[in-house]
Amino acid sequence: MDTPDGVDRLPDGPVRRMFTAAGQHNLDAMVAEFAGDYVNTTPNHPSRSFTGSEQVRSNWSALFAGIPDLSLKVVDAATSTDGKVWVEWASHGTRRDGIAVEQAGIGIFTLRDDRISAVRFYLEPADQDTGDVNAAVRAMAGTGPEGAVP
Repeated sequence: MDTPDGVDRLPDGPVRRMFTAAGQHNLDAMVAEFAGDYVNTTPNHPSRSFTGSEQVRSNWSALFAGIPDLSLKVVDAATSTDGKVWVEWASHGTRRDGIAVEQAGIGIFTLRDDRISAVRFYLEPADQDTGDVNAAVRAMAGTGPEGAVP
């Protein structure tokens, strides 16, 4: 595995080291960048939120095993005045059953003592076949045949 495209957009520190390790499928180096009491908040799916770096290990272990060619790309990044690192990123690969997977989104990383202490996680599967913007608005408004859920 390689260093992810765009990792040079990230500031030096734990987020850059984590993305580099993830791109190389180096699970131990990746998990080492997270605080033991790390908090992952997933606002779009609250029941997926969790606490602890061991869950990071479990999640990424399953991803690396299930998607052996998983690759990451840092699309853009910024550091806010309060030191948070905002990362737009994407991932893609092929599951062992031959199904291609692709995700894209944002992670907002909070740092403490040179470790990742929290992330607000907005990574979602890329869905190429849900219709255009008009269909999505009709679905959200409940005014079309698509129903009430986009």
